[in-house]
Amino acid sequence: MRLSYTLLYMLGCSAMAFAQDGAGTDILVKEKNAEKLGSDLVISMKVDISNLKISGGQSLVCTPLVESGDSVRALPPMVINGRSRHILYQRLDRDASATGEVAVRRRNNTEQTIDYMVRTPYADWMEKADVSMVMDDCGCGWKELSGNKNNLFTMDFSEPLVIDPALAYIVPEQEEVKARHLDGSAFLDFPVNKTGIYPEYRKNPQELNRIRETIEVVRGDKYASITGISIKGYASPEGTYKNNAYLAEHRAKSLADYVKKTYGLSDVSFSIDFEPEDWAGLEKAVENGNLQDKDEILAIIRADEPADWDAREWKLKALNGGASYKVLLQEVYPGLRHSDYRVDYTIRSFTVDEAKEIIYTDPSKLSLSEMFAVAQQYDEDSEQFGEVFEIAVRMYPNDPVSNLNAAVNAVNTRQLDKAKRYLAKAADCPQKQLVRAAILMLEGKMDEAKNILDSIKDKSEVKSQVEANLEMVGASK
Repeated sequence: MRLSYTLLYMLGCSAMAFAQDGAGTDILVKEKNAEKLGSDLVISMKVDISNLKISGGQSLVCTPLVESGDSVRALPPMVINGRSRHILYQRLDRDASATGEVAVRRRNNTEQTIDYMVRTPYADWMEKADVSMVMDDCGCGWKELSGNKNNLFTMDFSEPLVIDPALAYIVPEQEEVKARHLDGSAFLDFPVNKTGIYPEYRKNPQELNRIRETIEVVRGDKYASITGISIKGYASPEGTYKNNAYLAEHRAKSLADYVKKTYGLSDVSFSIDFEPEDWAGLEKAVENGNLQDKDEILAIIRADEPADWDAREWKLKALNGGASYKVLLQEVYPGLRHSDYRVDYTIRSFTVDEAKEIIYTDPSKLSLSEMFAVAQQYDEDSEQFGEVFEIAVRMYPNDPVSNLNAAVNAVNTRQLDKAKRYLAKAADCPQKQLVRAAILMLEGKMDEAKNILDSIKDKSEVKSQVEANLEMVGASK
């Protein structure tokens, strides 16, 4: 397979005017082109000699040179002859194909161009080289006249520096027990001062069904096992604190007993807790509502005094002649009588092949380490590889490792704004600093990037990446 690197110069017409012992020399090089074709260098140019006047017996030799440092190569010349000189040239029977030179007869006062093209072996020193031309009408030779050469163009075949920072993912720790949970709240109705569960009472059928559905979601999952159920009962501030404590506790216990017996969960651990009066819920409800005395109600709720909750409730009752409290009883307090529940369960571990399927159907079942194992099955440049880290950070949005790895992936796909957002949630570590430096490199802030890289160059976990990036930073200058 032949590789072709083309460097095209269309710089317009550059005039080279020379006053040389009676030969009025005016030559225009209109087009210049340099190509690296395989192991050869091909140079072409269009030389306009329309303004050149030369006597019949004169000859002008134009020798292109390729130079870089101490290295120079003379290319086959263009020989421009006057009429009689050209006749002599032809009689010499010179083999132009052997020398590669281009010989033309100049016809003064006519438009005339020379299409010059030469192929010469390419050398490494030509990667960045100047192309110039020496004009010789005295027969001195190009070496003697090279101090008076005329630069045509500079060719550069070096590969452009591509800033592609080296980064490091963090392998997530294996999750020994994949513990998960589902939460909910049930707003059960109880007859006054009663603590037993009445399944058909008022809206209880719907509320109990909500608990059943949560349990069935877990029990219907072939990969899940229920490990415990927690229930916390809350009462509203209506009535005495002591009585409300009793109601909250025993209603929570009644609900736990009901769930255990109804759904055959005698082998599952139950945890019971209670909050005698849900003052936090009251504060939130008032704050988000539009009660007439909203500020006064909030001031009572948030005050340090009186410390006695019953006394504080009496202040609420007395506010605005009891009108505000009546609204609280009707619109707010019912929502404070609730039982929050939590179903704890575990998910079994998966093989990589299983995880490859589940990650697209129910990724919440996978641990970060299982997702990372899936990513390793794909090429880093593949779409699937990047998708895994996006899924991981979506499932674990506040996890430092998922955010760090998502930031790495975002940098690799040149989504720098997204990378910065993820990086804000990543824990400080050498890998994070490596990402910060990479973003700066891609933004062209090489000095800032170097400062960060220098600060972590002795960290073993990123040492090779830092060395590669420092080399890249140095090459960019």
